[in-house]
Order: sequence, then C-alpha cells, then structure tokens
Amino acid sequence: MIKKRLFCSLIALLIATSGHAEEIEGWDLFDWMEASLKGEWVLSPAQKQTGTESYKHKAVLPLVGTDATGVAFKLIGAETTLQEDLLPNTAKQMVTMYHCKDIACTTLKATHYCVKQNQPEFIANLDESTPERFVFDCDMSTELCQSDEDHVHRIIHELTDNGNHLKSSYLSWENKRPKKISSIYHFDRK
Repeated sequence: MIKKRLFCSLIALLIATSGHAEEIEGWDLFDWMEASLKGEWVLSPAQKQTGTESYKHKAVLPLVGTDATGVAFKLIGAETTLQEDLLPNTAKQMVTMYHCKDIACTTLKATHYCVKQNQPEFIANLDESTPERFVFDCDMSTELCQSDEDHVHRIIHELTDNGNHLKSSYLSWENKRPKKISSIYHFDRK
C-alpha cells in the first residue's frame, strides 16, 4: 500500500512539474475570485498607481490615498453572482457582474455596465487565469465586441502582496484595435 501511494505521489509530482497547466473550470475561477476579491478596496496612493494615469481623472483623484472605497466586490443572487462596484459614488461609477453561463458553470461570464454607455459581455479566459490573476475577454459572439465602438475589450484583475494589492485593468478597443489609453487602477485592501 505504501509503495502504491509513493508511486502515485511520484506520478502526480511528474505531471505537476511537466509544464502542463491544470485545466480549471468556471466554478474554480468563481471560487478564486470570491475568496480573493470579496470586500472593499481603496485606491492606492499616487506613487503606487504605476503604469497608469487613470487615477488623475477629476472624479477619481479625490479618492486616491484616502479610506474611501475605490472598488467593492460582494456576492448577490443567492451567492451565484459576484458584483464589482468600481469607483462608487463618482461620475465614473461602473458595475460588472461575474456569473456562470449555465448551471454546470462550464464557463464564467461577465457583463460590464460602463461609463461609455454600453455593456460589453465577457467570457472567462480559463487558460490565462490563475488563483492570483483573473482574465476576461470580450465575447466575440456579441455585436458590441465586434464593432468599431469604443468599449472595454478585456478585464484583468491581478493580486499581489499576499492578496492585499489589486491591479484592475479595463483594456479598451475602438475600430477593432486596442486603444493606447485604457483604465488601470491599483487598489489596497481596506
């Protein structure tokens, strides 16, 4: 019995170190997001807003480095949907809802209610997502994602500092190409 367990452990170790990523499912990503993101976050001080100018917007700048909520995540709908409330109580407030596409949660979807006055829909990129990085790509089966209209085309949430720092990127496209300027914010756990 011990030899069999040792053999199985060695096989598992070889598989884990062979460079092949473990396949994840929609529920895995949903659980990771809920466990890591739930709660309130504040906008990081200006010196931590690296790689972005988004925090300088007149509706956002007063929140930078304060204890005001910059983004909040909470479960709603009998804990089947994760609601993201970005920049609450500002002129740039937006909401994104993350939920399973179907009861089996074969994939995770998101709908972003944007200040650009449109609602792009997203599909989780399970190949690029990890327990510390959540990636959502525009659902190319929808009209908006295929259009020339300015819209958020990719959402990426990245956790660092033992889950206490969050970089949220809302990467925009227009005329079927990435825009040079997108919204990127850095948050710290409240």
